[in-house]
Amino acid sequence: MRDPGKNLADAVYEELRSELFDFRLLPGDRFTELEVAERTDTSRTPVRQALYRLHREGFLEVRARSGWEVKPLNFEQLDSLYELRILLEQGAVRRLAALTPEQLDAALKPLEARWLVSPRKRSTNCGEVASWDENFHCSLVSSAGNGEFTRVHWDVTERIRIVRRLDFTESSRIRATYEEHSSILAALRKLRFEDAAAQLAVHIEVSRVEARKITMYRLQSSRRSLEPQLSVRTVGQQSGPARPSALSAAETRS
Repeated sequence: MRDPGKNLADAVYEELRSELFDFRLLPGDRFTELEVAERTDTSRTPVRQALYRLHREGFLEVRARSGWEVKPLNFEQLDSLYELRILLEQGAVRRLAALTPEQLDAALKPLEARWLVSPRKRSTNCGEVASWDENFHCSLVSSAGNGEFTRVHWDVTERIRIVRRLDFTESSRIRATYEEHSSILAALRKLRFEDAAAQLAVHIEVSRVEARKITMYRLQSSRRSLEPQLSVRTVGQQSGPARPSALSAAETRS
């Protein structure tokens, strides 16, 4: 029998993570378990489970007197994680040279089926492409056959996801992803592993730069959208906010 409490915790987790990723919860926002429980119409137990899961993933901090706080984005740390990702993926691609022709074919075929398609068959769904992009890179690493590479690479993938996924909110970046993935796969098919490794480094670095630009823009836009709410509260109007967490965030920034 499935644990309904666990399912409820998963639902709260997904809702909160979506708010974090869409910058409806901003870095520095503060809220309590009770506020989240009231807003999601759940008890505090599944809320607490969801919050601690996000805490373990590095998105939230526990504050002894003020509840929970969304961690600020640490771009220096994110840059370091992207650099580590480049090293891992380049190392993995070089290890593909040791595969038999049959093993290499098995590794590349599923990726080619998804990425080597005509422009009219390409997905324009940013969430879908973001998921496929993760799969592309994780598949290359896992095909190298080094379990530690795979484990560390997945940890990096989860930690940069909050900004990386924004790289696919613009159609030009989706188009570039298809083209660059296709070029990397072509190099691997020709057994040009060093060429593929070099292309991966450029591909990931460009994605890092573009994702940072989009992240900064989204953060600024989200904060500007809160300014009218702050002004209303400053002059003493008492229209209750729809989301208690938004109230806590506004009071924190005022």
